[in-house]
Amino acid sequence: MKTWTLALILILFIVTVSALSKIRQKRTWIIDSFTIEEESPGPFPYPLGVISVDKKYLVNFVLSGSGVDLEPKGVLSINSKTGQVLVHKKVDHEAFPVLRLKFEAMNVSNNKVDTRLGVEVKVQDINDHAPVFKPPNYETRINESEPQGKLVLRVFASDGDDMNTPNGTFRFRLVSANPKTDNVEFYMTQNENIGSIYFKGCLDYEKAQKYTLLIEAKDNGEKVQLSSTSTVTVNIADHNNHLPEITGHTGPGKVKERESGVDVLRLQVMDKDTRGSPAWKAKFTLHGDPENYFKIQTDPKTNEGILTIVKAMDYEEQTSRNVSISVENEVPYFFCKVNKPTSQGLWDVESFTESSSKDAAKLTRLYPVAIAVEDINDPPEFVPAIKEIVIMENTKVGTLLDTLTAKDPDKSFGSSFHYVKGEDKNNWVNVDPKTGQVSVAKVMDRESPLVINSTYSVIVYVVDNAQPPLTGTGTVILHLGDQNDNMPILKMNKVNVCLSDEETMTNITAVDLDLPPYSAPFHYELLGDVKEKWRLEPNHGTTVNLVREKNVYSGYYEFQVKISDNQGFGSVQNLSVTVCDCTITSNCNVRRAVTAQPSLSAIGIIIFALFLLLALLLMALLLSCKEKKTMIPSDETPDWYLINSNIETPGTDCKMPPKIPQLDMSENVLNTTKPLGAQNVISTQESLLQNGFESGIEQQMIRRSLRRSSTRHSYRQIKNYDVMDSMSRNLSINYSEDLHMRQALLIQLNKSLFQLQTPKMELSDHEPYCYADEGEPETCQNLDTISIPEMDFHPDIITNLDFQFNKLAAICRPDLMSELE
Repeated sequence: MKTWTLALILILFIVTVSALSKIRQKRTWIIDSFTIEEESPGPFPYPLGVISVDKKYLVNFVLSGSGVDLEPKGVLSINSKTGQVLVHKKVDHEAFPVLRLKFEAMNVSNNKVDTRLGVEVKVQDINDHAPVFKPPNYETRINESEPQGKLVLRVFASDGDDMNTPNGTFRFRLVSANPKTDNVEFYMTQNENIGSIYFKGCLDYEKAQKYTLLIEAKDNGEKVQLSSTSTVTVNIADHNNHLPEITGHTGPGKVKERESGVDVLRLQVMDKDTRGSPAWKAKFTLHGDPENYFKIQTDPKTNEGILTIVKAMDYEEQTSRNVSISVENEVPYFFCKVNKPTSQGLWDVESFTESSSKDAAKLTRLYPVAIAVEDINDPPEFVPAIKEIVIMENTKVGTLLDTLTAKDPDKSFGSSFHYVKGEDKNNWVNVDPKTGQVSVAKVMDRESPLVINSTYSVIVYVVDNAQPPLTGTGTVILHLGDQNDNMPILKMNKVNVCLSDEETMTNITAVDLDLPPYSAPFHYELLGDVKEKWRLEPNHGTTVNLVREKNVYSGYYEFQVKISDNQGFGSVQNLSVTVCDCTITSNCNVRRAVTAQPSLSAIGIIIFALFLLLALLLMALLLSCKEKKTMIPSDETPDWYLINSNIETPGTDCKMPPKIPQLDMSENVLNTTKPLGAQNVISTQESLLQNGFESGIEQQMIRRSLRRSSTRHSYRQIKNYDVMDSMSRNLSINYSEDLHMRQALLIQLNKSLFQLQTPKMELSDHEPYCYADEGEPETCQNLDTISIPEMDFHPDIITNLDFQFNKLAAICRPDLMSELE
């Protein structure tokens, strides 16, 4: 039992000793830091020091870090057995001020790290950099008028050495200033690495236009001091330190009266400042010319002052004018003078600037100038220049209106003159050349287009007898009084009224060129047969209403209107009124213009077509007579006759057959008969007149029956253009065809013709119906209406007839076609 206890205690002791031994091996050794001088010349290598450790066993020393295996590489090394550190080459302090290394001691027996610690090697700075100016050289510009103590320029410099050591600090010094003048001195102040340049005294451009300063920056190195220099160029800008002075003038120094825009004088100036600079350029001021007769300006090339007259002068008012002129420069004048230079502080100087000095005006000198005014011949003048005369229009010719008055302001020239009339567009007045009396030359009319706002102007002249003669101009304004010499007239004498079951109206307006009370309000009165047809509501005023009563229908009407002005003076005028259906067209005149085209209205075409059919029937009768032709009297106009002829020239008379031959009609022939149309009517009339009857009474009865049938029924069968065209083609039927065929056709057509009549009704003539264009006066009354069933006839087919129909119509009725055209 004791043996186990002793063994356990021994083991614990060994472990404790071993642990304590390892703790002592891991402790950090305190060693001195090393310092090397930058840029050391050697010889290399040289020992820097020894890193030693307390050890009872063998160790190897290892060194790593900046200066060994990191930049700058190869500067340091260590002896692994002794711990001595060696330096092998130069080190730049500005690049590597401190070398940080890692030191390790490794047990030789197990090659494990026994000790690890950090080592710093400081690179000691040396004065190897001189101060450097940035930029290397400087240039500036300063006005010579700047006061002393003014900052001229700031310069900057830097040093690459350690700024915490004397090697990295420096000071500025003004080495020299060229050229050397007695009026100015430059000096410097410093704030860290900034140097400020100032000056004492007075800058003078005339003594030195430029200064060259040499500036030095020198460091504070203990062993050696390094420095550098910079050149500063100070350019002096010329300022106005010399007053301009007027030395004389050139030019006539006189003007003629009524003359302007002429140069009178040129003033010369002397200035010692730089030519062309703002300090040299002159600026003139004119004194003693409150009326502003003159102006003065600077010639930019010669710097002369040019005095010009800008407003005409009158010799009779003043024979001369005295003015004064002063001159200054574009920039203010300044003055600076050194009384005494001092070694401490600013110098004793005397200076001021024109902009701040109260006595600056005393420095300005006035240059007196006398301008003479020459007398010349002045034109005479109307007194007053505008003469206004009041006169009534229609004043008697020769009436004296007024007398013109003129004067001649000249003192040394003749004063006789005469009057001349100038512009008088209507030639209404006469002007006496000697007395200036204005009289009426022609009866004046206030309503003339040349009279504006009841005024009429006449230009008159007054001319003196000098050589050359001069002319004065005046104006005579005539204010014309109004008289009642114009009657009111209708503004429009043609008006339109809409057709309606109720009363409708339109406006009529009158105008009068006279002024009130000789014009409106007007009194209107309708004349003629207008009772229960037309009336006025009201009958007085400028514009009144013309009322159409219910029993006035569509058409064109003319009647008279009496219009009187406010004084009862008036006249009777014609008024044309067109009544139309406004639902079709809003302008009756437009519709009338349309209906006046060559096509006329549908009713007019129907009437024309009836006359055309009658002409075709007569032509057919003439063409049907071949061997013997008989003159056929007309039942409508007994004073003329139609001659049947189938040639272009009149043929021989022929007689009608005693009767129509009775022929057997085959079914084929009868079945070929076409519906009764215009060509059938023509053929029927031809056959009846040629073969049917020999007595005149019978012929007249047949002709009348055919005419009624053709005019009443033939158009009912015309449905389109093809039928009318067929009618035209049938005119060219060869009448030499077989007589039997024609007679058979005649019988069938005659039957069809009589079947068209209403049973038990006579084919009596309709009473004529009165047709007229809209807007034309009606001449027919109480007319019966012709009933044409709408299903049998439509008027539109007439409007669709082409030029062939017009051509045929022109052949038959050239007189009617000329009227239509």
